[in-house]
Order: sequence, then structure tokens, then C-alpha cells
Amino acid sequence: MWIDTHCHLDAPEFGAGLGAVDATRALARARGVALCVLPAVEHANFDAVRLLAHRHGDAYALGIHPLYVPQADDTDLDKLDQALERHRHDPRLVAVGEIGLDFFVPALCEPVMRERQLRFYRAQLRLARRHGLPVILHVRKSADALLRALRELPVSGGIAHAFSGSAQQAGAFTDLGFRLGFGGAMSFESARRLRALAAGLPLDHLVLETDAPDIPPQWLYVTAAERQAGQPQGINTPAELPRIGEVLAGLRGLLLDEVARQTTANALSALPRLSALLPSGTAA
Repeated sequence: MWIDTHCHLDAPEFGAGLGAVDATRALARARGVALCVLPAVEHANFDAVRLLAHRHGDAYALGIHPLYVPQADDTDLDKLDQALERHRHDPRLVAVGEIGLDFFVPALCEPVMRERQLRFYRAQLRLARRHGLPVILHVRKSADALLRALRELPVSGGIAHAFSGSAQQAGAFTDLGFRLGFGGAMSFESARRLRALAAGLPLDHLVLETDAPDIPPQWLYVTAAERQAGQPQGINTPAELPRIGEVLAGLRGLLLDEVARQTTANALSALPRLSALLPSGTAA
């Protein structure tokens, strides 16, 4: 059994209409993906992720992604607070997310936008504290800034999604009760530092994710030259998670079942409400 701790099933890449999404999710389930966590990225898709999670027996998170902060209105924070309160008894609401900071995109690194990102991030940490939920963090060139805020505004753990920081930063997140998300990026042999982290960090610190349709693994990746020649980009889906698990097992020299069991247990620890959503007859 696998848990995809980060999957954007509402993305347009999965096709128009619920039928296409249903087929995508059914294939993942057939490959052993018992649960997907669907994080929102802006107020406009709060309902979409919630309805999809209920449709497929999955989980969801509500938050404002740093890439969407430029177009977000300050009142969107109030709307997030209201949505978290309105759905507080929904067992499928498992976290506040996707939230965080992005200091990779040049436009988001301008002083005014950095400050706006920080304000939205800190406000959402306060909401997570108020509603007693863990958080799902977007971490891109921003680990130290995220950690500073977490020390000032501690929350009940969560996941540092698509982690690619240093071993020291990894330890700082796990000391604060976080698990570290690893996905398709570690399938590239050129990602030597990331693969070393995946191989060397304690296994009980790691969770698996696809970030579908983003971050395609090596076997789906098509170079710019290949795309220009007419080869379509492969679409990453939650069905790829077991094969991503195989990569992690290979890097660590472990049996696949051991990786599946431990990363599932880690996901349940990071997002405790997931435990009640497991299909009957399954266990971590």
C-alpha cells in the first residue's frame, strides 16, 4: 500500500471532465496507491480539491501557494480561515497547504514580493495553529526562511514537500516534527546530492509523493529538444508512485515492501487524520 502525499488531481493536464480524472485515479488505485493528498493552491480551487477527495476516497488540504500569492487578495486569508472552520469536522481535510515560500522564481524574489510571501506564509501558519492542523510546505530555495518562521510560530508538524535542501536543513525540519517529501526528482542519476539524501536520511523521516502532474520522474521526462522534434511530454500521475518507491528502495538497498510500509507509516504520522481514511482491512 502506498500514499501519495502530494498530488494535484484537479490540474488541467489530467483532461477535461471527471471521467479522465476518474480513470487516472483508478489506475493509481490498481497499482496500490490507497490514498492521495490533494493540496489546494488558491481560494478558487478550494472546492475542487475537496470534491475530488470525497469522490475518490482521498484527502485534501486548503491553503494559498506562494506562486499564487501575487494574484491573491488579502481577503483570501479570511476565506481560508472560513473554509477551515466550515469543514473542521470533515475527516478528509488533513492539513493547511500548500503554503510556503518560493525564492527561485525571479519575480518572487523582489523585496516587495518576498515580504508579501512571508506575510501570507506567517498568516497561514497562524491559521494552522488556530485550527490544530499540520501544514504542507512548498520549499524552493527557501528552507532557512521557512524554518525561522516555524520556530516563531510552531505548528503540529507536517510535510516539507519536494525537499531538496541540505542534510542540516533536513534535520532542522524533522526536529520540528516534519517529514520530508521525495518524488520523481530523485530518479535522475544527475541529482546526486538529492539521491544521497534519499539514501542516507533516516527512513522514518521520508514520505513519498508525485506532485503530479509536475516533477515527472526520469522515465517520463522529455527534453526540450525531444519536444521540439514532436515527442510529447509524459504526464506524471499518482500511478507512478510505486515505481518512485522502487527508486528509493534501490537507493537504500531495501525490499520494496519495507519502503512501502515505512513511508506509509510516516505519512500517517505527518498527517494523522489520514489514518481514519485507510481502506478497511489495510494497515501501515
